[in-house]
Amino acid sequence: MMFAVALAPATAGAVTGGAGLTSDSTTSAPKGKQAKKAKKKKAKKSPAKAPAPQVQEAQEQGSPGVAGGAGYGHVPPADARPTVPGSRAVYRDGIAYAPAAAPIEVQEAVWAANDLLDKPYVYGGGHQSFRSAGYDCSGTVSYALNGAGLLDSPLDSSSFMSWGDAGKGRWITVYTNPGHAFVVIAGLRLDTSGPGEKGPRWRPGKYSTAGFKVRHPENF
Repeated sequence: MMFAVALAPATAGAVTGGAGLTSDSTTSAPKGKQAKKAKKKKAKKSPAKAPAPQVQEAQEQGSPGVAGGAGYGHVPPADARPTVPGSRAVYRDGIAYAPAAAPIEVQEAVWAANDLLDKPYVYGGGHQSFRSAGYDCSGTVSYALNGAGLLDSPLDSSSFMSWGDAGKGRWITVYTNPGHAFVVIAGLRLDTSGPGEKGPRWRPGKYSTAGFKVRHPENF
């Protein structure tokens, strides 16, 4: 009986975090006021929590592991309507950042186009409705312009040849012919063809405009 009582404190220490492993196994448990003080000290130390803010910080920074989208070659930013200073759109991590100095219609066109970056190329996609499982060239252009409030119904590439005003626009320019169409918004090209995967994508770099009619929305 005496032997069992002497081992009790060491066993309790092992259960409550291993303190009994480093303390003297023959030390008796505190009694009376000492026991109450010990409980108060434990209660004060207990509020320590796991560092949850680290997960929140990763979400705010748009970490690929948290925010997703890396499989499509782009990482959505924390802000769904990202902007950069100046008058030209910027391509970053597969996403376009709208220029802060541009009219809101131009910014809306950029942000609308960002919605399509995980969509596949589908011939005729986006012609019957702005909402589609996939998009072709003119369906992509139509979607971006509708997002800006500059187009009420989808157009095919031939119809874009007489749409809007002739020539380059200050902010938005549509290049179109009977077989293909793409749009340049604040200096950044949105196209379904070019290097990389096929489908609605921002495609920075040089491009040819030979053989295309050039149109732009009025006042833009």
